[in-house]
Amino acid sequence: MAVYAVGDLQGCLEPLHRLLDRLRFDPAADQLWLVGDLVNRGPQSLETLRFVRGLGAAATTVLGNHELHLLALAAGVGKPKRSDTLQAVLDAPDAGELLDWLRHRPLLHHDAALGWTLVHAGLPPQWDLAQARACAAEVEQALRSSQSAQFFAHMYGDQPTHWSASLSGTQRLRYVMNALTRMRYITADGGLEYVCKTAPEQAPAGLTPWFRVPHRRNRDVRIVFGHWSTLNLIREANLLALDTGCLWGGTLTAAQLDDPDLGITAVACEQAKRPNTAKKRRRRREDR
Repeated sequence: MAVYAVGDLQGCLEPLHRLLDRLRFDPAADQLWLVGDLVNRGPQSLETLRFVRGLGAAATTVLGNHELHLLALAAGVGKPKRSDTLQAVLDAPDAGELLDWLRHRPLLHHDAALGWTLVHAGLPPQWDLAQARACAAEVEQALRSSQSAQFFAHMYGDQPTHWSASLSGTQRLRYVMNALTRMRYITADGGLEYVCKTAPEQAPAGLTPWFRVPHRRNRDVRIVFGHWSTLNLIREANLLALDTGCLWGGTLTAAQLDDPDLGITAVACEQAKRPNTAKKRRRRREDR
């Protein structure tokens, strides 16, 4: 049995088929780990959900920020974004089954035997693995409950930015969700920062990638994650970043987690989405 982890799909199903063909992936024998963001912005969100769900126990996926946005829209909360490509999912005859399946996906998956932890964005530096698993379980319980609409009603927002064990209620759930699905940079005082998406060498002073924060409590945990396409591939002893920008015309990348060398395989992707240069220009003017 081989265990392959694959980066963000965002509705780009055709490259996944080519990648699995190249890997000779056998769902009867192999395992596929997906870092989340299966859907949105790309052309085949509905088909991607159907395919991954159809793999059954052969596929393990965690929730990304785009899945949470889809679930919120389905619950009647939040507003569609101009770049969304989710309407086909919401209108599908099997939407109820697909969305219920999504609500029951984890935010964090840990395989003790394999020695890897799967999450969409990362783990806050203040958490060890036990804390991360416990906090993820709190949000998972809220998502799966009969009161999940209340969770979605309070899901959007950037506050609080700082972790405290005393956080409770919607503030606690929002921090956990944002940390696990939206985090990239950490501020000098330990807070989450959401605006900067550039590669670390281009980041403003005072911002540190979450995985480079000194003395982070989960540095001994082997973590595989996506969410951050400008990082490209990072392959280190305890760190595997797999969002290599398939949506933007980069590659779709797989790593074999049961291989000590991590056996990297990638396929080229056609560009399905172009960066919003107008928004970038507007931010530059505002920063002057």
